[in-house]
Amino acid sequence: MKKHVLTVLILIIGITMFNFFSNSNNVDISADEFKQKLESNPGVIIDVRTQDEYNAGHLKITDAQHDFLNGDFQNQLENLDKDKTYYLYCRSGNRSGQAARIMQNKGFENVYNVGGFDDLVSSGFEPN
Repeated sequence: MKKHVLTVLILIIGITMFNFFSNSNNVDISADEFKQKLESNPGVIIDVRTQDEYNAGHLKITDAQHDFLNGDFQNQLENLDKDKTYYLYCRSGNRSGQAARIMQNKGFENVYNVGGFDDLVSSGFEPN
């Protein structure tokens, strides 16, 4: 009986930990989902790459560039309206995913990681 209870307890803890550390948290969306959401719910599009990456090319529809690596993104959070919708991208989707989760943890409800710049351009988003 004790082994059965212990097994169930470990299973519950494992599932809870998986859900807690899961990367999705409803923030990661595909380029196609991004297109659809933009039509029904336009928002603020933020490039979280470095200034050099941004200068080398960014999406034409980008509203702001806040570098995640140098702390600019984190410093700008208090200036952002929590009632707006935000779409974040970077080079691969890693930094923008981290940034989106930080925003969620700070009380932003409508925030999405839309992935990497090259993938977005390949999906039809116009570069600048």
